[in-house]
Formats: sequence, structure tokens, C-alpha cells
Amino acid sequence: MKKRALFLLLTSVITILVLAGCGSNKNDTKNADESNKKQITIATSSAPKPFTYVNDQNELEGYDIDVVKAIFKKIGKYDVDFEKTEFTSVLSGLDTDRYQVGANNFAMNEERKEKYIYSNPIFKNQYVIAVAENTNSIKSFEDLQGKSTEVSPGLNYATALENYNKENPDNKVAINYSEAELLNVLQNVETGKYDFQLIDKAMAQQFIKEHDLKLKLIDLSETDVKRIGSPYSYLLISKTDDGEKLTKEINEALKEATDDGTLTEISEKYFNEDFAPKD
Repeated sequence: MKKRALFLLLTSVITILVLAGCGSNKNDTKNADESNKKQITIATSSAPKPFTYVNDQNELEGYDIDVVKAIFKKIGKYDVDFEKTEFTSVLSGLDTDRYQVGANNFAMNEERKEKYIYSNPIFKNQYVIAVAENTNSIKSFEDLQGKSTEVSPGLNYATALENYNKENPDNKVAINYSEAELLNVLQNVETGKYDFQLIDKAMAQQFIKEHDLKLKLIDLSETDVKRIGSPYSYLLISKTDDGEKLTKEINEALKEATDDGTLTEISEKYFNEDFAPKD
């Protein structure tokens, strides 16, 4: 009986050790798979809100950020890291492949199209002119002649106004370049320091609601919208062989996120409205 009891005890110990070894091997395999994932660095300037910003917990948040997270969760094969940097550094980092993806409410323009790969659209919007509530002298893009505004260099709005000034050298828009936060820019329009601001409608509505800004929005005609560019925003991808492959994977995951309603859910979270591209 003693021998039998000893035999059963030894058998139990061996079984436990084998099972523990199997569990360890599974964990080792899982850890190895995770460590073998290719690193993808997403760059953003953390502005403009609510597309990209830093929240009260000092974490990146926003429409673009959530869309990128959803896309790469669906792809599932990359280790994704976000890096906050200056807007111009997002672009220079894509130039050198330091960053593989830029997420910054990027609009389409021909100059960038030469240097970077655009994803399919991640957001569909409408451009508007924001003016103080008591302003009646601006009703269209043509009325911007001789008026003043404040813009960040390199934005599609700045490019549109620069091109307009080249076409109308005798009555230019007064462009003041600034890296100020958008809230300050809009407050400068509200107080009359500057006459107007070209802006995305969704973003403007959000700021007016959150900060009780005394502004009104003027919809642009289709012709005027074309001055600024396509009413879509995109992700930018570094123009490399790996970037071409990555773009294909991003677009496939983006289509899935659009079809299953993920983008609509994210849009309604930040804008209380569906701005997900459907075409």
C-alpha cells in the first residue's frame, strides 16, 4: 500500500510539472509572437481638438487617434506607438520614415501628394467661414478680400488663401501666421481682432458649443470648397515600399471599420453627428 501511495504521489508531481511546462511554453510562444510584431509609430501634433488632443490624464485622445487605434486593432499584426510632436515635425518625420503614419486631420493637397501616401478618407466634412455674430460684410469667399485672418503655416486653409492672393494681388487677404491654439484663434475672431477664420464645420460647431463662442458659420459654395480642397481628411503614410504595403492594410481595415459602423460610433462620440465617409 505504501508503494502504491508513493507511486501515485510521484505520478501527480510529474503531471503537474508537465502541465506547468506546457503553460510556460505557451506563454513563451505568445510573448515571442508579441515581441516579433513590427513597430509602427504614429505621429500627431495633438491639435486641432477634437481630432487630436491631450486629455486631462495627459493621454492622446480624439477622432483621428481613436480611428487609428480601431484600424490597427483590426490589422492586428503591428505594435503601435503614438508620438506627440510639432506639426512640421510630423511631416519631416514621415520624410525620413521616423514616423510611419501621420494622424492630424490632414486634408488633401497636391504638394503633399507628391511626398506622402494618402490613406482612403477617414472623415468627411464641410468647410465654413467663421465670423463674429454681428459681422454682415462676409457672405462668401469673394468677400474675404481685404479682410484679416490668422492661420498656421502649411494648413490647407493657408494654402488656399495664399493662392487667392496670387490671383488677386491688388486686394489681398491679410494673412497673419500663427501657431496659436484654435480656441485662441476663434476667440480673436469673436473679439474682432481678426475678421474671419476658415475652418471645418464639425470642429467649429464643437468649439462654439463647448466655449459659448459668439460666432456664426457661413457655408461655402461648392466652387469655394474646391479652392481649399477635398472636404475629406486622411492619414498620411511614409512614402516607402513598406508604406505602400501598410497603406493597403490600413485601407482594408478602414473599409471594415466603415462598414461595421465603427467610424460612425467614433464620430458620434466626438461630434454628436455622423461624419464618417460613406463614398
